[in-house]
Amino acid sequence: MKRTLYITTLAVLLLGSHAAPARLPAQAAPPPAKKASAIQVLMITSDEIKLPAEFQISLYENLIQQLEKQGGFRHVYREGDRNADGAADLVVLHSTVRGFKKGSEMARNVTTVSGKTSIDVHCQFTDKDGKSVLERDLNGKVQFFGGNLRATLDFAKKAAKLAHDNFAANPVS
Repeated sequence: MKRTLYITTLAVLLLGSHAAPARLPAQAAPPPAKKASAIQVLMITSDEIKLPAEFQISLYENLIQQLEKQGGFRHVYREGDRNADGAADLVVLHSTVRGFKKGSEMARNVTTVSGKTSIDVHCQFTDKDGKSVLERDLNGKVQFFGGNLRATLDFAKKAAKLAHDNFAANPVS
């Protein structure tokens, strides 16, 4: 029994090492993203996740601030801003919190290896008509030193970079 198992294992190893590597089908490059001179940021929702109010507000405000700071858009509109209706090449950012873990600032400051805070957010960019043009899951976290709300800034920087790289009509680098 042991000899049969040994021979079978040896055969699989020998045959496996000479087999041609499997080729994966070539993936088509994603279509070029739509360029836009304006972006509208809708309020961040958290339907499934209980997100403290300070995190929800901080997520939104940091996102607006980082989009303005990153540049490339002539206008960054908030939800409800009627001026966005007149923008011809508008992209709209919908964000939904999918995961949240509030860590401990004290644990991070004492141990630097525990107490991580993280926020997982699904971002969907749509055109003015509501047609999806790009979707990504982004994560914001604070792992070492700093307050828990720094996770919202980390997310905002990543989301602003994603928007800038894919949609900014006037990229400023």
